[in-house]
Parts: sequence; C-alpha cells; structure tokens
Amino acid sequence: MTHDLIKRDTSWLHFNARVLQEAEDPRVPLYERIKFLAIYSSNLDEFYRVRVASLRQFKKLDKAVRKELLDFKPKEELKTIRRMVNEQQSQFGAIFREQILPDLKKENIHLIHADEMNAEQRSFAEHYFDKDVQPHLHLHWLPADDSTPRKLPFLKSGQLCLAVNLDEPIAREAGEIALVPLPTKALPRFVVLPSPRKDPEGYYVIFVDSIIRANLSRWMDRKVDFGYSFKLSRDAELYIQNEFDGELHRKIEARLADREEGLPTRFLYDRNMPAWMLRRLKKVLKLSKYDMIPGGRYHNFMDFFGFPLPPGREDLAYPELPPLPHPRLEDLESTMSAMEASDFLLHFPYQKYDYVPELIREAADHPEVTKISITLYRVAGKSAVVSELLNALKKGKQVDAFVETKARFDEASNLYWGKQLEEAGAFVRYSYPAVKVHTKLLHILREKPDGQTVHYAYIGTGNFNEKTAKLYTDHALLTCRPQLGQDVEHVFQLLRGELILPNCKQLLVAPFTMHSRFTELIDEEIARARAGQHAYLFLKMNSLEEESMIVKIREAAAAGVQVRMIVRGICRLLPKPEENIEIISIIDRFLEHARVYIFGGGDVEKVFMGSADWMERNLHRRVEVITPIEDPLLRLELRRVMDMQWRDNRKARLISAEALNSYRQPAGQFRAQTDLYRYFERREEATEA
Repeated sequence: MTHDLIKRDTSWLHFNARVLQEAEDPRVPLYERIKFLAIYSSNLDEFYRVRVASLRQFKKLDKAVRKELLDFKPKEELKTIRRMVNEQQSQFGAIFREQILPDLKKENIHLIHADEMNAEQRSFAEHYFDKDVQPHLHLHWLPADDSTPRKLPFLKSGQLCLAVNLDEPIAREAGEIALVPLPTKALPRFVVLPSPRKDPEGYYVIFVDSIIRANLSRWMDRKVDFGYSFKLSRDAELYIQNEFDGELHRKIEARLADREEGLPTRFLYDRNMPAWMLRRLKKVLKLSKYDMIPGGRYHNFMDFFGFPLPPGREDLAYPELPPLPHPRLEDLESTMSAMEASDFLLHFPYQKYDYVPELIREAADHPEVTKISITLYRVAGKSAVVSELLNALKKGKQVDAFVETKARFDEASNLYWGKQLEEAGAFVRYSYPAVKVHTKLLHILREKPDGQTVHYAYIGTGNFNEKTAKLYTDHALLTCRPQLGQDVEHVFQLLRGELILPNCKQLLVAPFTMHSRFTELIDEEIARARAGQHAYLFLKMNSLEEESMIVKIREAAAAGVQVRMIVRGICRLLPKPEENIEIISIIDRFLEHARVYIFGGGDVEKVFMGSADWMERNLHRRVEVITPIEDPLLRLELRRVMDMQWRDNRKARLISAEALNSYRQPAGQFRAQTDLYRYFERREEATEA
C-alpha cells in the first residue's frame, strides 16, 4: 500500500469544498452562487447516504475481519469526516448569511423570516397556509415518557421535519415534543410574498417552513415557542443478499421501495435546538453521535435549485450558452454516409446532442441496417434516444440493449425504459452480478447486398442522456473504422454472454486489458525519458484513486516524464513540490465529466478517450471502454481542447500537498469553459463563411 495517499472520502470532501468555493466567489453571478450551495448540499446528502453508510456497515464487522479486509479504521474515518463536514457546514452557513443574503438585499430581493412579514404579508401567508399547506400537514406527538406506547411517524430519507417546542409550563415540564413533517414534495419550498407598499419594487420570498412556523399555534391550538428544523438521511444501499441467485434486476426493482427506509446516516439539525430536545430525538430515533451534524435554521438547500428569480433579472444568472451546431454534421442528408468518409468528434454541452437520436433514426430508416445495439447506464426521464430505439423496433430492426440497473438513484428510470424496450420486442440484458456496465457504446450493423458488413460505432465519455448532455462536458467519437467497429461488436457479444473475453484489437476494455495497457503506455514514456527523449503524460479524469496507477505515475515522474493532470473530483495523490507532477481541478458552470488520456508517444502522441476513471472499480469491477483516436485531425482537436483547459487560471484549482484547492494565479485571464464555447462558435462561423 502507498501510505502517503490521502483517503478517498477525505479527497471527496476536498472536492465538495471546491464546489463551496464557487458559492463564495463574487465573480460568479449571484443566482449561480445559490445553485452551487444547492449542488454542495445535494452532493453531501448523497455522500452520507452512500459512503458514510458503507463506513457504518464496515464498523459492524468483527474486529479481526476488519483488520484483515480494510487498510483503514472506519471509526477514525468517520471522526475525520464529521470534523471536516462540521467545518464545511460552518463555512456554508457563513456564506449564506454573510454573503448571499446581503447580496440579495442589494438587488432588492429579500428572503425573510416569519417575524419580518408585515400585516399584508402575514394575511397572505395565513390564507396560503389554510388553503394550500394545511391539507398536507400531519401532527405527531413524541411521547414524554419512553414507556408510553405511541407510534412515531416513519421519517423517510431527506424528509424535513419540525420539532415543535411548546411554550406551556406543563408541556415544558413533561418534555413534550410535536413532530410536523414538512410537505415539500407536495408544495414549492419557496413562496413569493406581496411587495410592501413602501417598497413596491422589492421582491420578497419566504420559506414554506417559515409560513408553517408562523401558523403553528393557530393550527395546533397550543402556545408554541418555536419549530426547530431537522432532516434525516438514510442508507441508500439496496443490499441485495445474493446477486448470483435469480434475476438481479427483479431483486433491485423489489428493493427500490425500501431505499428511503434504510438506517440513519446523518441527522442534520438546527444548532439552536435546545439540548434536552436534541438528546430526546437522538434517543428516540436511535442515532449515534456520528450521525449528529449541526446546521442552520433551514435544511435541504438542494431546494435552492428552484429559488425564484424576479421577472427580468436574468442578469443574476449565467448568460445562455445554447448548444452549437457541429460544423460538419449540421444539415447533412446522411450522417451514416458522412461517417463512412471520416471520423467525427462531438463535444457536449458545447455542441448539440440532437445528432445522437438522429443517427439512430437514420439507422431505423435504412433498409440495409439489421441491428442496433446500445448500453444504457443513466437514461433521461424523457429519452429521445430510447424513443428512437422504439421507433427502430417498429421499423423491424433488431435492437439489443444492455440496461444497467445498478446505476445508483437511476435504477427506476432504467428499469422503466428497459421494460418499454422489452415489451416492444428488443433483446434486453440487465445487470451482471458484482459488475457494473459503465461503458457508453452504440453499434449499428449494416449488411450490404454484396455481403460486405459496415460497422457504425459511437464511443462516448458520457451517458445517453439528453438532460445531462446540457450540463456535463463530454466527448463522443463517431466512427466507421472497421477494426474499431468490430471491437465494439465484440464488447456487445461479451454483454450478451456470447464471449468470455472480448479479444479487442484496438479498444481498451476493463476489467480485461485496460489496466495492463495503460501501464504499458506509461512504461513506454518512462523508457523514452530514460533514453533522454521528451516524454509526457497529459491525463484528464473525474477521479484518481487506484493505487497501482498512482505508483506508476510517480515512477514516471521520477524518471523524468512530464506529468500534467486535470482531475475534477477524488484525487488521492497530492504531489510534493519536488515531484514532477502538476494537477489541477476545474469547477465551473458545467460539470467536467470527460476522460482523456494522452501519451507522448514519440513522433505521434497517442490520444485515448472513453468512460473509465482511474479508480479501483472502473479498472477492475466494471465493463468500461477506452478508444484510441486514430484520425490525426481529431487527435489535434482533442489536444486543443485539453490545452485550453490546462491554461485555465480562473476556475482551475491546484491539487498539491502545499496548495490544495488554491486558485491559480493570476486569475481572470483564461476560463476554459467560456474559451471552449467561443472556440466551437468560431469554428461554426468559419464553416458558414
């Protein structure tokens, strides 16, 4: 084991701290800063439901078993997480109270508490409460005496709840607590109030929580002191007992309803909650001290994705960057014919995603196309891709789809579309036990009358998902190269159970050849450096976690190989000043999601892209595909994209032992995502000219 690597979960929290930096950055438009608070909150909630839940399960293992299986102590890890999260929560609260709220006021936008409403607003809030809120409310009493048999409401994961403290002597003495779950799924979290006469241009917003608090005494017919907010996050793991026995996708479907009822992993509470009330809730809800996270008056900040924007104030958000046409694919009569002539790269979200469903539609209409195969990992709720696959089935095409039902939090959507395809006549294969299929592949098979076979292949870094294609930066290769097409077909034969090994000639496929081939490519650069030649690695990924790859990177740097890396999220390697390794992380309006691997390669550098990060799970426990870029012009294009990202000194943070999360200096000259949009825009304009 490499002992100087930071823990995976610690590194993830460093990543979420970079998200928090965007909320704090005054150069970011105000409503985008609010969204970054929402992203931070959403990320942290998932972290507790997944990673912290796993650590708690490790804690339950026998001590001897833990020592044998794990290279860390779960209890110590949980302590570190709790300390870091507490620090970040304090920073979060300070950003919201001391920066966001004052900046909103400067724009004459006011997020107010219940006691700040004027008479007209109180009247409006009472009417709104009686008409829209009250029908969804339920009151539950926490028994004052533990021996009192009284059924408590079950609080699902993410459920916001008020713990109501009564301002009555007898109730205080008895320690009575009323629980009021907030109906935030039935109602919007924010309500726009009438503007006061003295400030007709002002925009006034209130939490629905505050409207409920303001009306508790009237609704309960009791004297209320205050309603303190809390939220419970629960373990999101499905815990399939035996993945190898029976149909895994049916087991997953059966377990989905239980996800919201997992064991508690985080109890986020108002830090002003009385100590006696907190102790009582901790005992009744069977929480541990590791679950207890103090916060502000309001929780579920992910609801700030829906914070209302005043009419005409679009200047408070990022300007629109509508996806651009691809300069060589727009208005073509046939994408398939164009692919036969040359390879293409698509770059999302800078360019339109429409070309993907359009390609499937053309294949469905082509008389010589016999089969369309696709992998589906995270499918959009309204999927144009699946709609075109269903259309292909109506046209008599054979459709094979591998649907990954273990894509966490997207299982239900994937199962739904899998059933739709199955019922329409597609051959649908679902998850494999103990392995996820994470690769992003589309294969179109054409049989010409002369017996010649043509393979049309799509190999991407991101999911077949129209929604995320507008938010995530990804690349996709469209190619008709025979060997790449045959390799893609072999991967689908593997997924159908027709092959044990894919035996691909050009594609790197995990968990088979990818790890060893990446190792060979690094070794080639080491050999060049030791021979006195220029050698380099230029790598981009979401996460760097797999230890043997980190060891190999360090070996290369020590041999004189120049190492430059762009790592968005987890990065267990923090280079020391004496190491020949530079790492940056870019956090901006779009989520950096692409994986690109460039090796010096002598006279012609080798360029690869695909679905796999350098993590243990991606290299050893998932089916992943990385493709070489064979077209010299496309290699140059992807290299240009990487160079523009590398020069970023506005949104790039340093990842190193001495300057973790520090912005590059000087700031403000190059901003990769904006520069890339302008680059693709200029290419489109040049084509039109």
